Amino acid sequence: MRSENHSSISMFLLLGLPIRPEHQGAFFALFLAMYLTTVLGNLLIILLIRLDSRLHTPMYFFLSHLAFTDISFSSVTVPKMLINMKSQRQSITYEGCISQTYFFIFFADLDSFLITSMAYDRYVAICYPLHYTTIMSQSLCGMLVAVSWVIASACALLHTLLLAHLVFCAEYIVPHFFCDLGAMLKLSCSETSLNQLAILTAGLAAIMLPFLYILISYGCIGFTILQAPSTKGICKALSTCGSHLSVVILYYGAIIGLYFLPPPNTTSGNNIIASVMYSVVTPMLNPFIYSLRNKDMKGALRKLLSKKTHSSS
Repeated sequence: MRSENHSSISMFLLLGLPIRPEHQGAFFALFLAMYLTTVLGNLLIILLIRLDSRLHTPMYFFLSHLAFTDISFSSVTVPKMLINMKSQRQSITYEGCISQTYFFIFFADLDSFLITSMAYDRYVAICYPLHYTTIMSQSLCGMLVAVSWVIASACALLHTLLLAHLVFCAEYIVPHFFCDLGAMLKLSCSETSLNQLAILTAGLAAIMLPFLYILISYGCIGFTILQAPSTKGICKALSTCGSHLSVVILYYGAIIGLYFLPPPNTTSGNNIIASVMYSVVTPMLNPFIYSLRNKDMKGALRKLLSKKTHSSS
């Protein structure tokens, strides 16, 4: 018998998180709280940057785009997961699954490029402070964001087109909480070597190279600080770069371990945990890491709250 292809499959079933039925309510409340924190925290960042003219700098320009990307990144998977947990209906249409795969890859890659742009901004600010305003011009910042959108879109489109041409067997159960590219490839009856090659090549450009650049840039920042060591300078560098670097390692470590260096005994449960770390946890942490611990952002928040208090009194 001829295997069913993608045109005859109208939907997939998402198994969701590997949790027991009696724990569904608690995990639903947990992920709902995490999602609301992600959305509200990143919306607050965008609002503060837009309203406070003191935050109209390259660093906060990239941060506002990162905040929008984090909201979108979480919104690709978490609302659908919450709906499935609440309704106990695990189905997703074929078109919805392909679309979810596209937007997930797009925002994941865009997140990577924006984090890299922020690392470049910090590198120029610390290593070349006298030339910072000249190098980090408005046109360069706009170009970096535009190029990030174009490359991320191209990578996502490549993976999605290759996925759409695969033939799927009668097995249509996805052991994940979203249409993960790796899980989808395992369901296919077709030859997926071209898809795997695309993951390696596009992943090299969108994930591995930005990650290596970030590590190198922070190495240069550390070397610059140690050349003229001072307690104040070291403390400032640790406060601005330490937390950022920890989130970078968490984000990239989960992606690289999941898609590029998977151990032979990896289970679907471990894959889901890794996906939760970089697609749910990291976007939630970013408002705290990049902004709410930042003196300028705290000042902008106090200014906004004082205006609201004066206007209401």
